[in-house]
Parts: sequence; structure tokens; C-alpha cells
Amino acid sequence: MPGLIGKKIGMTSVFSADGRNVPCTVIEVGPCEVTQVKTVETDGYAALQLGFEDKKEKHTSKPEAGHFAKAGVTPKRHLAEFKGFDGEYKLGDAITVELFTESDFVDVIGTSKGKGYQGVVKRHGFGGVGQSTHGQHNRLRAPGSVGACSYPAKVFKGMRMAGQMGNERVTVQNLQVVKVIPEHNVLMIKGSIPGAKGSIVLIEK
Repeated sequence: MPGLIGKKIGMTSVFSADGRNVPCTVIEVGPCEVTQVKTVETDGYAALQLGFEDKKEKHTSKPEAGHFAKAGVTPKRHLAEFKGFDGEYKLGDAITVELFTESDFVDVIGTSKGKGYQGVVKRHGFGGVGQSTHGQHNRLRAPGSVGACSYPAKVFKGMRMAGQMGNERVTVQNLQVVKVIPEHNVLMIKGSIPGAKGSIVLIEK
């Protein structure tokens, strides 16, 4: 699906026409420049590679510098591919936040906040053992039994247990575009999206 690369700025709220307070995420989207045009004839599929945010040439490797020079753009910090763009785009073309319109529905892809090693209560929402009487000792937040004894004599894959939480790719679907502010390259989306402030996200129509 067509889309753009953006940066999460933070959250705010706006009032709708009927007076409801709508929580929104503010995202700086684009402008993204076309760094490569992939076609069915040359690559086996049609897509656009877009670049977002300039970076210094001294931090750019020689292969990357050649790639950006061929496209006629400055070195970019972030690259991503998107399929399904309508119309003809050439190397160096800039695509802005005006790709989106109000009341569009989009999918947002980002990396969730890392929480480190967490137990089952925080990671999976276990309730723990409610009572502290009847001989209960210090096992209030323990996961409990993870399997049977002699049969099947193993713990099945996928058992919800303690472990690394967060810091993974997350897609949130069908979020409504509340407002587009082209002069500031800002997109306001209803609800929350994964990631911390300043993290890079992909917005797909």
C-alpha cells in the first residue's frame, strides 16, 4: 500500500465537531524523496523506495553515497519501500503529507517501547494468586503450573512465561486521520501508535 515515513512527535487532543474530546498522536510525515523506482521488468515487482531525514555525508558509506547521487538527492537516514502508488514518479520526486486526507484510515507500523525482562503479571496480564491466607507464602505474582507431570512430560511451545517485553515491530490498523497540516508536514491520527517520542514509523494508506 502507498505510504510515507514519519517521526512520532507526541500526543495531544482535539475537539470534534460534536464536542467530543478526541485523543490524537502527532506525527511529522515527510517530505519523503524517491531514491529508487522498482519495476516489474527490472526487479520483479513495482515499488517506490523513499528516503526520510537528511544525514551528513561523512556518515554515509560509499555505496550509499553512490545510490543517493544516482537519485539526485542528499543522503537519507531512513529508507523504506512502498507498493501501490498511483501515477508516475521519478527519482528525486518529493512526496509530502498531502498524500493523506482527513477521514482517511491508515495503518501505522513502529517499534514498541522496550520494557526489558518482565514477569507474567505485567507481560501477559496474569492476575496472580488473590488470597494471602490458607498457607499462601510468597508466590503472589508467580505464573503457576506450566505443564503436566509424566505425560506429556514437557512444556508446550508458546507457553506464556516471563521474558523480554516490548522492543518489537507492531502494526496498528485502521486509525483515522483527524487532521492534515501541510505547512508543517504534520499528520494527526486518532488514538495511540507504538514507539517512543522521536521514533520512526511507517504510515500506510
